[in-house]
Amino acid sequence: MKPILLVDDSTTMLASLTGILSKAGYAFTTATDGHTAIAKVQGGLSPSLIITDYHMPGMNGVELIAQLRRLAPTRFTPILVLTTDSQQEKRGAAKAAGATGWLVKPVDALALVQVVKQVVVNAA
Repeated sequence: MKPILLVDDSTTMLASLTGILSKAGYAFTTATDGHTAIAKVQGGLSPSLIITDYHMPGMNGVELIAQLRRLAPTRFTPILVLTTDSQQEKRGAAKAAGATGWLVKPVDALALVQVVKQVVVNAA
């Protein structure tokens, strides 16, 4: 199975996500910002799913999604936005950029695993 790419500037959130996903048996790789995520994809990473934070310095989640959609390996990869924001305007911007879904922090571990299972299976 291809790994899940987790993108978040919070090391605490990355630790939480990696803990949840590793217990559920998923492989993953992490990036602490959008530029690193882009570099990983350009370096050959072809993830099965991308989960990104919305608010990050340098490049926010919507900007990251827009750039990922321009790259062949991630053009059709499911992308979930995980954020504390629930504003409809921001959801709309993420969807317009190519986001597949939106999760509001804090996300329940079981709910996250269920969503990941559904998105990864549907993308296969």
